[in-house]
Amino acid sequence: MTLRLPDCLRRLWPRFRREDGSATVEFVLIFPLFMTVFMASFETGLLMVRQTMLERALDIVVRELRLGQFPNPTHDSIRDAICDAAVVLPECRQSMKVSLDRVDMTTWALPTDRVVCRDRASNIDPVTRLDPAALAPREFMLVRVCVRADAIFPSTGIAANLEKDGKGGYRLVAASGFVNEP
Repeated sequence: MTLRLPDCLRRLWPRFRREDGSATVEFVLIFPLFMTVFMASFETGLLMVRQTMLERALDIVVRELRLGQFPNPTHDSIRDAICDAAVVLPECRQSMKVSLDRVDMTTWALPTDRVVCRDRASNIDPVTRLDPAALAPREFMLVRVCVRADAIFPSTGIAANLEKDGKGGYRLVAASGFVNEP
């Protein structure tokens, strides 16, 4: 016995009118959008916490520098002090670069070069400037710090649009200035 097409459709029609799976369809359509918004907001919040803690740690260390609590500041001693104060930065000591530059107080010309960051995928460690006369009195010093941090959800939200290094880490940059006390 052969069925004609209209008879087949007539038999299936009551099944199309059932509403058993309507909640499942709505869930399948809305859940990915909801999770994307959640992951993007979580990543944005984490980025803001890391940036705030980096700036706070830099301010603490700059205060110590200004007051002369670093007898002979080196890149490693400044970096370690910043990393100790910023507890939410993962792999801080391996990925942070510190630059300490003197600013001419007659022209107030700030350094025009970009803040140096370390590319964690490369074995080459970029050299940053650390002015040896940083403790000279009445000199305006500019401290710039760059650290790389990994995104938790790198393909969603703000993390998808950030510039990344070879291992997928984005840049966090903080800068501060101070005048050495006499």
